[in-house]
Amino acid sequence: MAGLPGAGKSTIGEIVGARLGATVVSVDPIESAILRAGIDADQPTGLAAYLVAEEIARKELLAGRTVIVDAVNAGEAARLQWRDLAAETDARLRVVEVVCSDERVHRERLEKRERGLPHLEETTWRAVEQSLEGYAPWVGPCAKLPRVTIDSVESLGVNVDAALAFIVS
Repeated sequence: MAGLPGAGKSTIGEIVGARLGATVVSVDPIESAILRAGIDADQPTGLAAYLVAEEIARKELLAGRTVIVDAVNAGEAARLQWRDLAAETDARLRVVEVVCSDERVHRERLEKRERGLPHLEETTWRAVEQSLEGYAPWVGPCAKLPRVTIDSVESLGVNVDAALAFIVS
């Protein structure tokens, strides 16, 4: 799963994961736990969370399980991390990028969202704007990744079906 905070990737990823019987590995709860352990927020806790997620995903993939990684995946390095893990574990990679084309809807989702991650602040609209500034285009090696982009202004059912159809194709 890839996309800006609040776009809807976690909701779609959890439902798809349940339907596939897949392990869902989400970076945000991992980062919250790292912060809970007392690691200072000025440390690269986001990078650490991606690396922990990668290790969990590796173990699950090597055990023959399907894995959904729920992360923003804003930059090429993060995206290629999953490509390399798939190659290493002989897993089939499918990237589902979730966007929200309606800014008003996206903002409303953020305002209502309560993730229950005590050591990670809820994402603000300004943080989404900053994430957008750092969200790399899908060019170069990233452009070659098998990817579908779904717009979360569509109904949840339509988006889950689209994600499932792409993943199993």
